[in-house]
Amino acid sequence: MKLAYYPGCSLEETAKEFDSSVRSVCKALDVDLTEIPDWTCCGATSAHATNHRLAVGLPALTIKQIQAMDLDCVVPCSACFNRLKTAEYNMTHDAHVRQEMENLLNFKYDAKPRVYDLLAYMVEKLGLDTIKKKVQKPLKNLKIACYYGCLSVRPAEITGIDNAENPMQMDNLIKTLGATPIQWSYKVECCGAGHSVAKSTMVTNLSGRILAKAREAGADLVVNACPLCQTNLEMRRPPGEDMPVFFFTELMGLAFGLPDATNWCSKHLVDPGKIINAIAAG
Repeated sequence: MKLAYYPGCSLEETAKEFDSSVRSVCKALDVDLTEIPDWTCCGATSAHATNHRLAVGLPALTIKQIQAMDLDCVVPCSACFNRLKTAEYNMTHDAHVRQEMENLLNFKYDAKPRVYDLLAYMVEKLGLDTIKKKVQKPLKNLKIACYYGCLSVRPAEITGIDNAENPMQMDNLIKTLGATPIQWSYKVECCGAGHSVAKSTMVTNLSGRILAKAREAGADLVVNACPLCQTNLEMRRPPGEDMPVFFFTELMGLAFGLPDATNWCSKHLVDPGKIINAIAAG
Protein backbone atom coordinates (compact mmCIF):
# COMPACT_ATOMS: atom_id res chain seq x y z
CA MET A 1 0.00 0.00 0.00
CA LYS A 2 1.38 3.39 -1.02
CA LEU A 3 0.37 6.59 0.78
CA ALA A 4 1.42 10.23 0.71
CA TYR A 5 2.88 11.35 4.04
CA TYR A 6 2.64 14.78 5.63
CA PRO A 7 4.86 14.87 8.75
CA GLY A 8 4.36 18.53 9.64
CA CYS A 9 6.71 20.84 11.51
CA SER A 10 6.58 19.29 14.99
CA LEU A 11 7.61 15.85 13.73
CA GLU A 12 10.66 17.48 12.15
CA GLU A 13 11.81 18.97 15.45
CA THR A 14 10.21 18.53 18.89
CA ALA A 15 8.46 15.25 18.10
CA LYS A 16 11.08 13.40 16.05
CA GLU A 17 10.31 10.23 17.97
CA PHE A 18 6.77 10.38 16.58
CA ASP A 19 8.07 10.65 13.03
CA SER A 20 10.57 7.80 13.52
CA SER A 21 7.94 5.53 15.04
CA VAL A 22 5.42 6.33 12.29
CA ARG A 23 7.90 5.43 9.56
CA SER A 24 9.05 2.22 11.27
CA VAL A 25 5.56 1.00 12.12
CA CYS A 26 4.28 1.71 8.61
CA LYS A 27 7.22 -0.16 7.12
CA ALA A 28 6.42 -3.14 9.37
CA LEU A 29 2.83 -3.01 8.10
CA ASP A 30 4.00 -2.92 4.46
CA VAL A 31 2.77 0.64 4.04
CA ASP A 32 4.98 2.65 1.71
CA LEU A 33 5.03 6.30 2.81
CA THR A 34 6.02 8.91 0.24
CA GLU A 35 6.74 12.22 1.92
CA ILE A 36 5.16 15.14 0.10
CA PRO A 37 7.94 17.04 -1.73
CA ASP A 38 8.56 20.51 -0.31
CA TRP A 39 5.52 20.38 1.95
CA THR A 40 4.50 23.62 3.64
CA CYS A 41 3.59 24.40 7.26
CA CYS A 42 -0.14 23.87 7.83
CA GLY A 43 -0.52 27.14 9.76
CA ALA A 44 -1.17 25.65 13.19
CA THR A 45 -1.62 27.01 15.68
CA SER A 46 -1.94 30.70 14.86
CA ALA A 47 -2.84 31.23 11.18
CA HIS A 48 -6.56 30.57 11.55
CA ALA A 49 -6.75 33.16 14.33
CA THR A 50 -4.91 35.90 12.44
CA ASN A 51 -5.51 35.54 8.69
CA HIS A 52 -8.40 33.53 7.25
CA ARG A 53 -6.99 33.48 3.71
CA LEU A 54 -3.63 32.24 4.92
CA ALA A 55 -5.26 29.71 7.22
CA VAL A 56 -6.86 28.03 4.21
CA GLY A 57 -4.09 28.80 1.73
CA LEU A 58 -1.26 27.10 3.59
CA PRO A 59 -2.95 23.69 3.90
CA ALA A 60 -4.56 24.14 0.46
CA LEU A 61 -1.08 24.32 -1.05
CA THR A 62 -0.33 20.93 0.49
CA ILE A 63 -3.64 19.57 -0.79
CA LYS A 64 -2.61 20.74 -4.26
CA GLN A 65 0.57 18.68 -3.89
CA ILE A 66 -1.34 15.65 -2.60
CA GLN A 67 -3.76 15.88 -5.53
CA ALA A 68 -0.83 15.89 -7.95
CA MET A 69 0.50 12.72 -6.30
CA ASP A 70 -2.93 11.05 -6.71
CA LEU A 71 -2.57 9.26 -3.38
CA ASP A 72 -4.41 9.19 -0.09
CA CYS A 73 -2.42 11.16 2.48
CA VAL A 74 -1.97 10.23 6.12
CA VAL A 75 -1.24 12.90 8.73
CA PRO A 76 -0.02 11.78 12.18
CA CYS A 77 -0.19 15.15 13.96
CA SER A 78 -3.70 16.02 15.16
CA ALA A 79 -3.16 19.75 14.66
CA CYS A 80 -1.90 19.32 11.09
CA PHE A 81 -4.72 16.90 10.30
CA ASN A 82 -7.28 19.41 11.57
CA ARG A 83 -5.92 22.25 9.45
CA LEU A 84 -5.61 20.16 6.27
CA LYS A 85 -9.01 18.58 6.76
CA THR A 86 -10.60 21.97 7.42
CA ALA A 87 -9.14 23.36 4.20
CA GLU A 88 -10.32 20.26 2.32
CA TYR A 89 -13.81 20.66 3.81
CA ASN A 90 -13.99 24.39 3.04
CA MET A 91 -12.90 23.95 -0.57
CA THR A 92 -15.40 21.10 -1.04
CA HIS A 93 -18.39 22.87 0.51
CA ASP A 94 -17.78 26.56 -0.25
CA ALA A 95 -17.55 27.51 -3.92
CA HIS A 96 -16.15 30.96 -3.09
CA VAL A 97 -13.31 29.53 -1.00
CA ARG A 98 -12.59 26.90 -3.63
CA GLN A 99 -12.37 29.47 -6.42
CA GLU A 100 -10.23 31.77 -4.28
CA MET A 101 -7.75 28.95 -3.57
CA GLU A 102 -7.72 27.77 -7.17
CA ASN A 103 -6.88 31.29 -8.36
CA LEU A 104 -4.33 31.85 -5.62
CA LEU A 105 -2.53 28.52 -6.09
CA ASN A 106 -3.12 28.01 -9.82
CA PHE A 107 -4.77 24.59 -9.74
CA LYS A 108 -8.17 22.95 -10.19
CA TYR A 109 -9.41 21.24 -7.03
CA ASP A 110 -11.07 17.90 -7.79
CA ALA A 111 -12.97 17.69 -4.45
CA LYS A 112 -11.78 14.15 -3.75
CA PRO A 113 -11.13 13.64 -0.02
CA ARG A 114 -7.58 12.39 0.39
CA VAL A 115 -6.54 13.63 3.83
CA TYR A 116 -6.73 11.08 6.65
CA ASP A 117 -5.77 11.05 10.29
CA LEU A 118 -3.10 8.35 10.55
CA LEU A 119 -4.71 6.71 13.59
CA ALA A 120 -8.11 6.53 11.88
CA TYR A 121 -6.57 5.23 8.65
CA MET A 122 -4.74 2.44 10.46
CA VAL A 123 -7.79 1.35 12.42
CA GLU A 124 -10.47 1.76 9.77
CA LYS A 125 -8.71 1.34 6.42
CA LEU A 126 -5.73 -0.88 7.17
CA GLY A 127 -7.69 -2.80 9.78
CA LEU A 128 -7.15 -4.15 13.27
CA ASP A 129 -6.73 -7.72 12.01
CA THR A 130 -3.73 -6.64 9.94
CA ILE A 131 -2.23 -4.87 12.94
CA LYS A 132 -2.86 -7.81 15.26
CA LYS A 133 -0.83 -10.13 13.03
CA LYS A 134 2.26 -7.99 13.67
CA VAL A 135 2.03 -8.08 17.48
CA GLN A 136 5.00 -10.01 18.91
CA LYS A 137 5.05 -8.60 22.44
CA PRO A 138 1.49 -7.96 23.62
CA LEU A 139 1.15 -5.07 26.04
CA LYS A 140 -0.21 -7.38 28.72
CA ASN A 141 -1.23 -6.14 32.14
CA LEU A 142 -1.01 -2.48 31.09
CA LYS A 143 -3.94 -0.16 31.73
CA ILE A 144 -3.84 2.75 29.31
CA ALA A 145 -5.66 6.08 29.18
CA CYS A 146 -6.38 6.90 25.54
CA TYR A 147 -6.18 10.67 25.20
CA TYR A 148 -7.55 12.13 21.97
CA GLY A 149 -7.51 15.81 22.88
CA CYS A 150 -9.36 18.37 20.79
CA LEU A 151 -8.04 18.54 17.27
CA SER A 152 -8.53 14.99 16.03
CA VAL A 153 -12.20 15.02 17.04
CA ARG A 154 -13.61 18.55 16.71
CA PRO A 155 -15.58 19.65 14.80
CA ALA A 156 -16.93 16.18 14.04
CA GLU A 157 -18.47 17.15 10.69
CA ILE A 158 -14.96 17.97 9.47
CA THR A 159 -12.83 15.36 11.25
CA GLY A 160 -15.24 12.50 10.60
CA ILE A 161 -14.55 11.00 14.04
CA ASP A 162 -16.68 8.04 15.10
CA ASN A 163 -17.92 9.79 18.25
CA ALA A 164 -16.70 13.26 19.20
CA GLU A 165 -17.49 12.79 22.90
CA ASN A 166 -16.39 9.19 23.28
CA PRO A 167 -14.13 8.21 20.34
CA MET A 168 -12.99 4.60 20.29
CA GLN A 169 -10.39 4.31 17.52
CA MET A 170 -7.40 4.50 19.85
CA ASP A 171 -9.13 2.35 22.46
CA ASN A 172 -9.70 -0.38 19.87
CA LEU A 173 -6.09 -0.15 18.73
CA ILE A 174 -4.84 -0.48 22.30
CA LYS A 175 -6.99 -3.59 22.79
CA THR A 176 -5.48 -5.05 19.64
CA LEU A 177 -1.99 -4.48 21.05
CA GLY A 178 -2.95 -6.52 24.12
CA ALA A 179 -3.46 -3.77 26.70
CA THR A 180 -6.58 -2.59 28.51
CA PRO A 181 -7.94 0.87 27.64
CA ILE A 182 -9.47 2.37 30.76
CA GLN A 183 -12.81 4.12 30.88
CA TRP A 184 -12.40 7.76 31.86
CA SER A 185 -14.12 11.06 31.21
CA TYR A 186 -11.14 13.20 30.11
CA LYS A 187 -10.20 11.59 26.80
CA VAL A 188 -11.28 14.64 24.73
CA GLU A 189 -10.50 17.44 27.21
CA CYS A 190 -8.21 20.28 26.11
CA CYS A 191 -4.61 20.32 27.38
CA GLY A 192 -4.14 24.01 26.57
CA ALA A 193 -2.49 23.38 23.20
CA GLY A 194 -0.55 26.38 21.86
CA HIS A 195 -0.98 28.48 25.02
CA SER A 196 1.90 26.65 26.71
CA VAL A 197 4.23 29.69 26.72
CA ALA A 198 1.80 32.62 26.97
CA LYS A 199 -0.47 31.02 29.59
CA SER A 200 1.70 28.37 31.19
CA THR A 201 -0.18 28.33 34.50
CA MET A 202 -3.46 27.64 32.74
CA VAL A 203 -1.87 24.86 30.67
CA THR A 204 -0.29 23.33 33.77
CA ASN A 205 -3.70 23.25 35.44
CA LEU A 206 -5.36 21.67 32.41
CA SER A 207 -2.62 19.12 31.74
CA GLY A 208 -2.25 18.31 35.44
CA ARG A 209 -5.96 17.61 35.71
CA ILE A 210 -5.84 15.25 32.71
CA LEU A 211 -2.95 13.27 34.21
CA ALA A 212 -4.60 13.22 37.64
CA LYS A 213 -7.84 11.86 36.17
CA ALA A 214 -5.93 9.20 34.24
CA ARG A 215 -4.17 8.13 37.43
CA GLU A 216 -7.43 8.21 39.39
CA ALA A 217 -8.98 5.87 36.80
CA GLY A 218 -6.13 3.40 37.28
CA ALA A 219 -4.01 4.07 34.21
CA ASP A 220 -0.33 3.10 34.03
CA LEU A 221 0.29 5.53 31.17
CA VAL A 222 -1.34 7.92 28.73
CA VAL A 223 -1.26 7.47 24.96
CA ASN A 224 -2.00 10.23 22.45
CA ALA A 225 -1.55 11.30 18.82
CA CYS A 226 -0.64 14.98 19.09
CA PRO A 227 2.80 16.59 19.49
CA LEU A 228 1.22 19.62 21.20
CA CYS A 229 -0.52 17.37 23.72
CA GLN A 230 2.65 15.34 24.24
CA THR A 231 4.66 18.48 24.98
CA ASN A 232 2.10 19.89 27.40
CA LEU A 233 1.48 16.61 29.22
CA GLU A 234 5.22 16.13 29.69
CA MET A 235 6.38 19.71 30.32
CA ARG A 236 3.35 21.32 31.93
CA ARG A 237 2.58 18.98 34.80
CA PRO A 238 2.50 19.45 38.58
CA PRO A 239 5.72 18.72 40.52
CA GLY A 240 6.09 15.05 41.36
CA GLU A 241 3.73 13.78 38.65
CA ASP A 242 5.54 10.96 36.81
CA MET A 243 2.82 9.45 34.60
CA PRO A 244 4.50 8.41 31.29
CA VAL A 245 3.01 9.64 28.02
CA PHE A 246 3.47 7.86 24.67
CA PHE A 247 2.57 8.40 21.05
CA PHE A 248 0.35 5.57 19.81
CA THR A 249 2.87 4.52 17.17
CA GLU A 250 5.53 4.10 19.85
CA LEU A 251 3.33 1.56 21.63
CA MET A 252 2.71 -0.16 18.31
CA GLY A 253 6.45 -0.41 17.74
CA LEU A 254 7.00 -1.86 21.20
CA ALA A 255 4.20 -4.38 20.68
CA PHE A 256 5.60 -5.29 17.26
CA GLY A 257 9.00 -5.89 18.84
CA LEU A 258 10.72 -3.41 16.53
CA PRO A 259 14.41 -3.10 17.44
CA ASP A 260 14.52 0.71 17.36
CA ALA A 261 11.42 1.23 19.53
CA THR A 262 13.30 1.87 22.76
CA ASN A 263 15.38 4.55 21.02
CA TRP A 264 12.27 6.65 20.39
CA CYS A 265 11.29 6.49 24.03
CA SER A 266 14.70 7.80 25.12
CA LYS A 267 13.63 11.21 23.78
CA HIS A 268 10.80 11.50 26.29
CA LEU A 269 11.00 14.13 29.01
CA VAL A 270 9.33 11.77 31.50
CA ASP A 271 11.21 8.49 31.94
CA PRO A 272 9.14 5.62 30.45
CA GLY A 273 11.64 2.99 31.59
CA LYS A 274 9.31 1.09 33.92
CA ILE A 275 6.74 0.67 31.18
CA ILE A 276 9.33 -0.46 28.63
CA ASN A 277 10.78 -2.96 31.10
CA ALA A 278 7.31 -4.30 31.85
CA ILE A 279 6.65 -4.84 28.14
CA ALA A 280 10.03 -6.51 27.67
CA ALA A 281 9.35 -8.83 30.59
CA GLY A 282 6.04 -9.85 29.08
